[in-house]
Amino acid sequence: MYSDHEMNRPACGEGMGCLPSCAPLAVPFVPFQPAGGKRYSQNDALNNGTLFPGLNLPFHVKNEASNVVSGPLAELQALEFVLLELGLYLDTHRNDEEAFALFQQYAALEKAGREKYESMYGPLFQRSTANGDCFCGWIQDPWPWNFMEGEGK
Repeated sequence: MYSDHEMNRPACGEGMGCLPSCAPLAVPFVPFQPAGGKRYSQNDALNNGTLFPGLNLPFHVKNEASNVVSGPLAELQALEFVLLELGLYLDTHRNDEEAFALFQQYAALEKAGREKYESMYGPLFQRSTANGDCFCGWIQDPWPWNFMEGEGK
């Protein structure tokens, strides 16, 4: 800690570790996240960058969320995003049974959605080829993001 004399100096040299008295003070704000709070739908969560409306503190230049691309891949990304958000929430609220049940539900939806997507368009991850006969499915064209809406293999 600094003494009163050190903190009241009019200016300090570079690398001295204390601010001049006229320097602005930043006060960070981290909202408290209560258990069982409201949640966005999976697509709204992806659009807003958070699953929890109470943590949606957009920058002053961003008034409303833009819409993400729609389609099977975007739906899968939204499910994965919600799983990540719920996992982070559960890191600090591990006894929230409702959130854990929701996590399990979304994990099952994501698994089924990924399996369906991969059966239609091919593997999304290299590890998806581990249960196949060869690695060849991973390197085939077109890549999943090159499919047009409504096209199949």
